Amino acid sequence: MKTVSDYFGSLVFDDRVMKAKLPSKVYASLKKTIDEGERLDTEVANAVADAMKDWAVEHGATHFTHWFQPLTGITAEKHDSFISPSPDGGVIMEFSGKELIKGEPDASSFPSGGLRATFEARGYTAWDPTSYAFIKDKTLCIPTAFCSYGGEALDKKTPLLRSMQALNKQAMRILRLFGNTDVRCVRTSVGPEQEYFLVDKGMYDKRPDLVFCGRTLFGAKPPKGQELDDHYFGVIKPRVAAFMADLNEELWKLGILAKTEHNEVAPAQHELAPIYTTTNVACDHNQLTMEIMQKVASRHGLVCLLHEKPFAGVNGSGKHNNWSMATDTGVNLLTPGETPYENAQFLLFLAAVLQAVDDYQDLLRLSVATAGNDHRLGANEAPPAVISIFLGEELTAVLDAIENDTPYSAAEKTVMRLGVHVLPRFTRDTTDRNRTSPFAFTGNKFEFRMLGSSNSIACANIMLNAAVAESLRQYADVLEGAADFTGALHDLIKKVIHDHRRIIFNGNGYDDRWIREATEVRGLSNLRTTPDALPTILEKKNTEMLTSLKIFSEAEIRSRYEITLENYCKTVNIEGMTMVDMVRKQILPAVCAYVKAVADGCAAKTAAVPGLGCRYERGLIEKLSLLADGIDRAAEGLEATLLAYRGISDVTEASCFIRDKMLQKMAELRVVCDEAETLTAKEYWPFPTYSDLLFGVR
Repeated sequence: MKTVSDYFGSLVFDDRVMKAKLPSKVYASLKKTIDEGERLDTEVANAVADAMKDWAVEHGATHFTHWFQPLTGITAEKHDSFISPSPDGGVIMEFSGKELIKGEPDASSFPSGGLRATFEARGYTAWDPTSYAFIKDKTLCIPTAFCSYGGEALDKKTPLLRSMQALNKQAMRILRLFGNTDVRCVRTSVGPEQEYFLVDKGMYDKRPDLVFCGRTLFGAKPPKGQELDDHYFGVIKPRVAAFMADLNEELWKLGILAKTEHNEVAPAQHELAPIYTTTNVACDHNQLTMEIMQKVASRHGLVCLLHEKPFAGVNGSGKHNNWSMATDTGVNLLTPGETPYENAQFLLFLAAVLQAVDDYQDLLRLSVATAGNDHRLGANEAPPAVISIFLGEELTAVLDAIENDTPYSAAEKTVMRLGVHVLPRFTRDTTDRNRTSPFAFTGNKFEFRMLGSSNSIACANIMLNAAVAESLRQYADVLEGAADFTGALHDLIKKVIHDHRRIIFNGNGYDDRWIREATEVRGLSNLRTTPDALPTILEKKNTEMLTSLKIFSEAEIRSRYEITLENYCKTVNIEGMTMVDMVRKQILPAVCAYVKAVADGCAAKTAAVPGLGCRYERGLIEKLSLLADGIDRAAEGLEATLLAYRGISDVTEASCFIRDKMLQKMAELRVVCDEAETLTAKEYWPFPTYSDLLFGVR
């Protein structure tokens, strides 16, 4: 029987395969490209392509594709076979270095936000050698960047790589100031925890809202939800366990470090967490994970829901982005050590994060802004829209001592004694975890908890990398010219703590008093919706930082603003049209049919027994008839709003109209429909209820 170690990464052209398949000189040159960012030699590319093709064919691959991440939020691929005609009428299997390095997909149908006209179709994909190629469905997938004919980035990978490059450059300047000469590069690493729901496919197919929108637009609260907390970390049901086992095997074959799996808080909700890896690779892996989750679920008669809020009244799904910085020599730059007060290098990198999050809280907020995530943020299940940093008692006390020039005395370690002799004693961590914080320090990394479950992690990490790189750039400019490095370092850290203390909050992020304090006293931003958050990317301080670090050009910034807002508008518009369609074709006919059945039953009863009353039936008929009228009026109101929306051409104006008008009309329609559901007999209600969906997988 094969063990995990036997097949882990078996479908990946990873370092083990390259070392075995490539000539030593070619392997050394490629490793230099991957590890140090050296340019790729054409002869090396040809040798790699030939070895990659042979390996892929050995594993049953017939095609190759440049696998890329356009601004649709999902991945894209165009397949070409390895075959080329031979003189004898047969075919040979070929794959050149040119085909490996560059592809040419049609770029005209992908979102560009005005970067190009529709008739300007040419686009390019460029091989990213820092992310291993892999085989999926008998196709060799080559991770690539995607750009326009003019060189503008049309994807999420290119600016992510730029942000990693910018942070590396500035972090290396800082490390050299500390006398560190053996480090060749600094990489950010990420471990994205992925939350999701599993529902029965047969039930899913009967819900147009789930099919078209990924979330339920109607649904009355079931008798039981998550009140008992009995699903969280509970025993995994057999059908779900079989899905998870199959999923793990598929992910492990692709070298994806799936580590932890468990039930989440809401019924039918679960989580998968990987081991940390380089941010670029982690982003590729997370995109693959979401795709494979859905494929594996289908094999088990399930559907994997990745929407941030598929069900009202129970917890939605997020994606916790655990972010850190590490050197190629294996040193985590956010590890405090035993004596953080004396660890000046750690304190400077910590200060850089504090300043970055405070200075660019708006960029971090907009990096997670979507129509789906707007439903989740701010509820008692996810961080508020106000961004703050949790550091914990020990680090906060260290920063207090530095700011006030007072001695710091570390608290003694607490030994946990549980009152049972047989149980082991262990040392308590120096700080608790704060699950309400948007950006929490958790020992040697920061957990950015605002990402929605369907988000690409690229956007959040682009902004985080860029903001920290800017802080480090400013510090290096100051310290490189200092006559007294130690004194300048102390003064710099002290100033950063003083200037950016407002971003530190160790309390309950769900408390309404905190939101008032954050906005009214501390002056932090509270960008509650996508239309509130996205325009801030166009502010001068943000465009100057992103362009000066060469993360984006001004045109690329504007394009992303347009694309993201347009996506928001289209998403909510589809939801609105789906609601009207469900009401007109399913809900109202069902309610009217049930009213008729009740009325016919009442008439038959009184005919059989003259003088017999129908108090219950008459009351039910009146309630449902009034509700039917209310549903019709609410649907007409939403239809009028949808019509008015179509007359707005400016995307900014349209997004504000949706926020202020359309969402309200959708909410009004839902209220009356959900009430009608509670009064309509189950056999008449046209689609599976929340009780069916949330408790239907066993």
